[in-house]
Amino acid sequence: MLVFRRCGLRTQNLLLSFLLLAAWEAGSSHVRYSVPEEAKHGTFVGRIAQDLGLELAELVPRLFRMASKGGGDLLEVNLQNGILFVNSRIDREELCGRGLECSIHLEVIVERPLQVFHVEVEVRDINDNPPLFSASEQKLSIPESRLLDSRFPLEGASDADVGENAMLTYRLSPSEFFALDIINKKDKGKFPVLVLRKLLDREENPQLQLSLTATDGGKPELTGSVTLLILVLDANDNAPIFDRSLYEVKMRENSANQTLVIGLNASDADEGINKEIIYSFSSLVPPSIRSKFLINESTGEIRVNDAIDFEDSNTYEIHVDVTDKGQPPMVGHCTVLVEILDENDNSPEVIITSLALPVREDAQVGTTIALISVSDRDSGANGQVTCSLRPHSPFKLVSTFKNYYSLVLDGTLDRESVASYELVVSARDGGSPSLWATASVSVEVGDVNDNAPVFAQPEYTVFVKENNAPGCHIFTVSARDADAQENARVAYSLVERRVGERALSSYVSVHAESGQVFALQPLDREELELLQFRVSARDAGAPPLGSNVTLQVFVLDENDNAPALLPPPPPSQRVARWVGAGQVVAKVRAVDADSGYNAWLSYELQEEAAAPGGARSAFRVGLYTGEISTTRALDEADAARQRLLVLVKDHGEPALTATATVLLWLEDGGAAPKASSRLVVGPAAAAAEAALVDVHVYLVVAICAVSSLLVLTLLVYTALRCSAPRGEGACVPGPARLVCSSAVGSCWSSSPRRRRQRVCSGEGPPKADLMAFSPSLPPGVDKEVGEERQGAGSNHPGQVSSTDFPFFKVYVQFFKKPNFSHRELKQIFVF
Repeated sequence: MLVFRRCGLRTQNLLLSFLLLAAWEAGSSHVRYSVPEEAKHGTFVGRIAQDLGLELAELVPRLFRMASKGGGDLLEVNLQNGILFVNSRIDREELCGRGLECSIHLEVIVERPLQVFHVEVEVRDINDNPPLFSASEQKLSIPESRLLDSRFPLEGASDADVGENAMLTYRLSPSEFFALDIINKKDKGKFPVLVLRKLLDREENPQLQLSLTATDGGKPELTGSVTLLILVLDANDNAPIFDRSLYEVKMRENSANQTLVIGLNASDADEGINKEIIYSFSSLVPPSIRSKFLINESTGEIRVNDAIDFEDSNTYEIHVDVTDKGQPPMVGHCTVLVEILDENDNSPEVIITSLALPVREDAQVGTTIALISVSDRDSGANGQVTCSLRPHSPFKLVSTFKNYYSLVLDGTLDRESVASYELVVSARDGGSPSLWATASVSVEVGDVNDNAPVFAQPEYTVFVKENNAPGCHIFTVSARDADAQENARVAYSLVERRVGERALSSYVSVHAESGQVFALQPLDREELELLQFRVSARDAGAPPLGSNVTLQVFVLDENDNAPALLPPPPPSQRVARWVGAGQVVAKVRAVDADSGYNAWLSYELQEEAAAPGGARSAFRVGLYTGEISTTRALDEADAARQRLLVLVKDHGEPALTATATVLLWLEDGGAAPKASSRLVVGPAAAAAEAALVDVHVYLVVAICAVSSLLVLTLLVYTALRCSAPRGEGACVPGPARLVCSSAVGSCWSSSPRRRRQRVCSGEGPPKADLMAFSPSLPPGVDKEVGEERQGAGSNHPGQVSSTDFPFFKVYVQFFKKPNFSHRELKQIFVF
């Protein structure tokens, strides 16, 4: 026979500690059985599997097991037929004492899914204990002078059974002198009393021997007997008499020592020394009661002498004798019944019998986390316990049976918000004032891969100088995953696509672990100005989650293209000799395929164009406009053929140049007024002169505005940086970091999102880029920019954000290119 053998209390706790290793739903039900005590081994109790709705075939697979509180191995379950049967001797008196109700509480537990059933087995009393007297013989000393109907209390018998089996009746052996009377003491049982029916004569009967038999109400009846030895005394005629034969007193437990319980009052009808009385405890009072109470032999006051605990005993029966000093002394008797009232002096006890941790954050609502039992040794309202859970959390307590609770999930969990919960289970009784006890439960939330890696921003802008070294580190992407352990381990990869005729992976690569992005080959800004691609971050969870970030890689220009003349100038141009000073006679146009500072062109005349003999040249060229104008009025001494050599040079490092040759033919046309000479030159020259005046006005206004904003921005920025904690290094001087060095081809980047703004002249292709940060800044400015980035913290050493110094860039552009067209100035003001 396959049985599930249950162990003691230690084994019960061990079994229950593994009860909730899986977070399954717990069910509860209540089944009640009844079995007589002393039943033989194998006695049928009930079909527990059928009554609980369980199939016999699923008992073993579902790990059917049973636990009891203090029940030992009294009961077992046959797992083949699902029958609950008696395993060992059940002694009701040993299990429950004198309690009227006696039950064995069982917890039946099955898994897959987890269910908890509560089974109560009532143990019925059988008449297996006979009435017992404390001694085999009771001695009574009765003076011969006692009057008829005098009463003499006897010690009753006790029966360990309960109910009808403990209801005792008494029978006295036949006697002509005494009869038996029974006193009912309000649910305290029956007490026998001897009643004198015939006067005693010591000379005739100095001693009497009777038998008192106690019979219980069981079937069959059991009996017990005691011998009554009555000694007939001579002398004192009147015994002391209490005013009552039975005193009932109620007092609270935990009363202080010397607290008065009751003051007894007895009197003696005799005179003289025979009237003097002494109070004492009867010989029937056991030592346990004598230690709890004291009696004053003179006053009859009974006082508390030791701790009174309701949980130890709720009633005390004290037999008191009062004896006079006559010869022979006479004794009076009374009984004091002390009922102890319960005080709320026991705090509840909280026991957490099992845990299932950690709890996955995707656990279903209603998942059982722990089983909790509470108890209180007090009675009545003082022993009624209510449980609560704090603090507020997605858990709740569910009462399953009497003082049993389940801690279950009541809401959704999110490990990223709260990784663990420290719960406190409070048990409070119904006393006044109430007492409470607490038990702590630490619930750890297990991680589930429910968070994808997240980048700090959806898009990054990176600046890389062209002609970089292969394998150059250009940027580092970083994504954060709010999950834990493997679910938070992020791997990076490129989102492959085509860039023109080639694959993206031929241009850049990303390190899977660090997120470092590398340029695999030198970049050419003139071929590829913007490289836009996506980097994917994917965690190691199951299933994996991922997200993408967009990188815009702007290729910064290097001075690798010389200026080009555009369009080709005519072989020669004719100029009237009467043209005055400052008149534009020709213009050299050039363009540079580079951008920014590298495309900023300047014009100058070569020395061979100077006048012969060291005279002042009649022509000059605009430094930034390329316009050739007269420096003085032409005269007859000037050669008719003027050959001008114009050098066009960019501002790169090193600077690249181009040379343009302009031939001017001076023609005689007679003197003409100034206005007419302008007409000869043409409306284009007049428009150019007016535009030049407007440009200078715009330039002055723009420089003033940008300078003011720059100073204000630097002051505010410096104040904010210096007000930061010293540990951040905001205002701590440090070594300057170069933003870019064209000599070694290092790379620089910036994370804030930006858009390139091109400023184009009205006469040709783009020549300047306002968003390009030239590496040829003045040394002081470069150092300041490097320190700002170092203090603020960047993705990569040497990275500079274009949003850190927006006004500074515009300011620098103004000083690098003082001559702007109308369109360029309007774009600057819009920016």
